[in-house]
Amino acid sequence: MSEANVPRAVFPFSALIAQQSLQQALLLAAVDPGIGGVLVSGPRGTAKSTAARALAELLPEGQFVTLPLGASEDRLIGTLDIESALRDASVRFAPGLLAKAHRGVLYVDEVNLLTDGLVDVLLDAAASGVNTVERDGVSHTHDARFVLIGTMNPEEGELRPQLTDRFGLMVELENCFEPQIRQDIVKARLAFDLDSLGFRSRYAVQQEEYVARIRDARLALPCLSFDDAVHAHVSALCIAAGVDGLRADLVMLRAARALAALEQADAVTLAHVDNVAESVLLHRRRSHEDAAQRQDISPDSPASQQASSTGSASTSPESDFGYLPPEPTGITHVKGVKSVIPLNIKKH
Repeated sequence: MSEANVPRAVFPFSALIAQQSLQQALLLAAVDPGIGGVLVSGPRGTAKSTAARALAELLPEGQFVTLPLGASEDRLIGTLDIESALRDASVRFAPGLLAKAHRGVLYVDEVNLLTDGLVDVLLDAAASGVNTVERDGVSHTHDARFVLIGTMNPEEGELRPQLTDRFGLMVELENCFEPQIRQDIVKARLAFDLDSLGFRSRYAVQQEEYVARIRDARLALPCLSFDDAVHAHVSALCIAAGVDGLRADLVMLRAARALAALEQADAVTLAHVDNVAESVLLHRRRSHEDAAQRQDISPDSPASQQASSTGSASTSPESDFGYLPPEPTGITHVKGVKSVIPLNIKKH
């Protein structure tokens, strides 16, 4: 085998340093890909791609598929041979990247630079676990259960809010300015580059533990349910964050359940919810101004109740919210200007 065909050694997931929030989000998506993928935002050189490759190694197939920026939709979803379908009444499907990533990781670097249509297709497949290709009335459906990891550098542009919301979890990475942590990261990287096999052997036990945890958590997932207290807590957190729709509630419940499964817990608790809440709400939370405005216009808000009690605004459905009642104003006489007296004109 030539050097060009030798698989590149992967930095161990268990050897990542000071990346706890990112590691947890990736593990949750690995346990339950239906969460909808992970969006990782951060500056260059913060180990985004390293962590994504490391996660793929822990999954059953170990597939790590990268979506190039210039990829077409056919390259992503696959193509159908229409001529053979018409001639032989058989569907010939040429798999795309979604099929190749099944049971692995589909990695999209600079996802904010992709076209909206391509991101839509990605997110649909990540959430549903299936991919359907349709051409001229002929269709083909296949499983596409993968962990979607999208990364972006905020300096290069943002992802539209409508698309950002469809990522299940989000993690924001920052530059590290702790000298000791920086030194530890650099030393680990240099040791890996110098002797990747020796470095990996030191983390072999931890790697196997991660593989077993993901496998066992996937098996335990269907056995975990949510009680009313957990539902109420999730609702309260999402309402306080002013999120749109119910996607945040659903993702938070699924993420909390995945965490409980990873920890081999008997039930999903409020602590599990609190642990995953930030990664669920980070890209969905509205600003304080928006939340205050929503609270002010709510019929149950203090401002609305005060207006009702003073009579300054009507709470009936037909009232005009924000209408200001007429107030008396003073009249100032200006020298040199004749007063204008309205005339009463009678109709004959």
